[in-house]
Amino acid sequence: MRIRLTLFLFLIAVIPSPAYCWGFYGHRQINSIAVYLLPPPMLLLYKKQLPFLAEHAIDPDKRRYAVAEEGPRHYIDMDHYGVYPYPLLPRKWEQAVQKFSEDSLRAHGIVPWHVPVMLNRLTGAFRKKDLAGILKNSAELGHYIADAHVPLHTSSNHNGQFTNQKGIHGFWESRIPELLAEKEYDFFLGRAVYLRNPSEYIWQRVLESAKASDSVLRIEKELTAIFPSDQKYAFEERNGVLARQYSSAFTIAYHKRLNGMVERRMRLAIFSIASFWYTAWVNAGQPDLHELAKQQLDEQTLQRLEEMSTKWRSGEPIIGREE
Repeated sequence: MRIRLTLFLFLIAVIPSPAYCWGFYGHRQINSIAVYLLPPPMLLLYKKQLPFLAEHAIDPDKRRYAVAEEGPRHYIDMDHYGVYPYPLLPRKWEQAVQKFSEDSLRAHGIVPWHVPVMLNRLTGAFRKKDLAGILKNSAELGHYIADAHVPLHTSSNHNGQFTNQKGIHGFWESRIPELLAEKEYDFFLGRAVYLRNPSEYIWQRVLESAKASDSVLRIEKELTAIFPSDQKYAFEERNGVLARQYSSAFTIAYHKRLNGMVERRMRLAIFSIASFWYTAWVNAGQPDLHELAKQQLDEQTLQRLEEMSTKWRSGEPIIGREE
């Protein structure tokens, strides 16, 4: 098992990650590790396609540069709906639309409602034995589920912009795991499980994230108040580029004060993703994947994916809210 872990961590390490985008490393790693929680009948396909599932975990973020509807699928401003556990917000989409209107819901994010939509798409792809659909929807479903496990994806103060903490989103989501995940985090997890109520499950994860969001902001502010101001940031190498970022010392100190929160949320995101993949496969009737495992994606599908990457590389601004 350790050999397998070393292999996929190597695969992630050699995939280039632009320095100006947050979360790419984490999304790739989370999708990759989730593969190894699957049962053997699924692993034979997913393991072979691990590089695709890792690389295309970031496609939803790339799409934010081209599609206006994409942004709200990544977050939900739970604090807009009152206080924890937010009893005024219906968990069912139709009831929420009736109460708040669809435009209002989308303005404040729809991630817990979009995850079941993606689950249904993946289930349909399994039923049709559509290789491109299985891989694309698996990779992207993983992205949205991982986002739901990030506390600041559930807060209107998502990047500390209201509390003079701008940049904390990428700090929590990218800087900490990039520095510590491979050296210190324990990614030996149990097998994926079947989710009898996927919608309720993802709402539980969102509520956990929302409950932790205040701590993410408060602890960073408390540490900043006592940390030497000239040591909070440093010029350090990231992906082969010398860049100003939160220093290693500040990052490690913050990680300790969070008491392992980032590791716990990453571990749970991995387990959640594998369980959603497994649930889609079971709901589709557990189709035999042996023949699909022998196939390759067609050139037309690969070309469409490359066109989106080209749009992203163009440097055009994100459509919608920045993080």
